[in-house]
Amino acid sequence: MRQGTRDSDSAARHGRDRSVVLAYNPLVAQDFHHLSILMRKILFWSALAGAMLMSTAWAQSADLGATKSGGKAAMCIGCHSIPGYKVAFPHVYHVPFISGQNPKYLEAALKAYQSGERKHPTMRSIAASLTDKDITELAAYYGGMEKGVTK
Repeated sequence: MRQGTRDSDSAARHGRDRSVVLAYNPLVAQDFHHLSILMRKILFWSALAGAMLMSTAWAQSADLGATKSGGKAAMCIGCHSIPGYKVAFPHVYHVPFISGQNPKYLEAALKAYQSGERKHPTMRSIAASLTDKDITELAAYYGGMEKGVTK
């Protein structure tokens, strides 16, 4: 029996016209396209809100005595400590480890997110919540770690 004939035989036995199943209705497709855009927006804002809530909880509960940023280093761990982690909104981004990075590079990157020079929406909102002192302390904290290791 050839592949694909089984469905055709089943449809014929049950009196169904297979062409109806394969028909394309542009109105239905258009509705699904708009739904897809809406779902992506809902997913993005839900994920952003969840990340911000989780980062606040981690910051309050994490034991990060090495930084004076009030536990703000915990905001970074959720994404920047997962090997091979990628973010898929609005585009696919590779999320790098930040431990062991040059502190001056980390400071420059966070300030670029704050100013809008770098465009990732999640990083921009996180950087916007940081003071210059926080940025300096976070850069020193992560720069002082062994490369690729998070605590």
